[in-house]
Amino acid sequence: HGGAPIPMAGVPAHAMEAYLAKLIRAGFKVAVCDQLEDAETAKRRGGSKAVVRRDVVRVVTPGTLTEDGLLDARGANRLAAVSVRAGSAAVASVELSTGEVECLAVTVSGLASALAALGPSEILVPDRLFADEAVSAALKSAGGFVQPMPSALAEPGASEARLKRLYGVDTLDGFGPLSGAEISALGLIAAHLETTQAGRLPVLSAPRRAGEADVMIIDPATRTRLEIERATSGSREGSLLAAIDRTVTAPGARMLSSRLARPLLDPAAIDLRLDAVAWFCERRPQRQRLRDTLKGLPDMARGLSRVALGRGGPRDLGALRDGLAL
Repeated sequence: HGGAPIPMAGVPAHAMEAYLAKLIRAGFKVAVCDQLEDAETAKRRGGSKAVVRRDVVRVVTPGTLTEDGLLDARGANRLAAVSVRAGSAAVASVELSTGEVECLAVTVSGLASALAALGPSEILVPDRLFADEAVSAALKSAGGFVQPMPSALAEPGASEARLKRLYGVDTLDGFGPLSGAEISALGLIAAHLETTQAGRLPVLSAPRRAGEADVMIIDPATRTRLEIERATSGSREGSLLAAIDRTVTAPGARMLSSRLARPLLDPAAIDLRLDAVAWFCERRPQRQRLRDTLKGLPDMARGLSRVALGRGGPRDLGALRDGLAL
């Protein structure tokens, strides 16, 4: 490409996941090039010496993984995007494996805390923002793979058009009064998904919006010292999460982790959660029956996401069947 060679490797299709994991962990992005026709079709098209048609069917990056073997079942794998417009900032994120989308309006000084709470695997950033010292410092403390994006992709007009295309809507009014920074951050994610998924659009939830006043802001240094999700050694063992996690499903574990990472500030919302806890504390038999039932619940959200992207198999369809039955 551009006069420079690109490393390529042919691997057996059934063993692709192991090679993919090795390359992603080493920090590479991987373009998956697949055979799109059989040899007989190629022969009819161009004779006995015709080359079988192949094309890039997907670009795999740390934030766009969907395979169970490459994901932590009990942890989120988020793709985040950062945008700053007219002095206001926003962080948008998507977990492609479940279709969950979030958007957080923050100040520029609050970017580091917002990214630390999300713990994204990959962060999309307009290239013009690397000159901003506050943004650069926030990206360094976040720890995810940072992907520079052309600043033109973050322009609100183009971002809005991509979002409408992604969600199949004529207007974004149904998502609430999105700021220019929020639209830009969400638009970066839409642009990245269009490129990496080679035209296959995932099934995504409507963006769940929040502001700095909704959740407790915990700066990265304090978060590390508190050992909320990770001990100072970097492992899950020894953290607050490991000490209290008694969830019996992978989605439940991910929800608990998310709630611990971003504690609520609204007393009414906190009371609703406490009321639910109190209800179950007073009803031990019902609680036990529910836990016994939930133990058999498969990870439906991740299975559904793979099916929507054309990567699902019999196991995913079986998980959806069993999950719906439960």
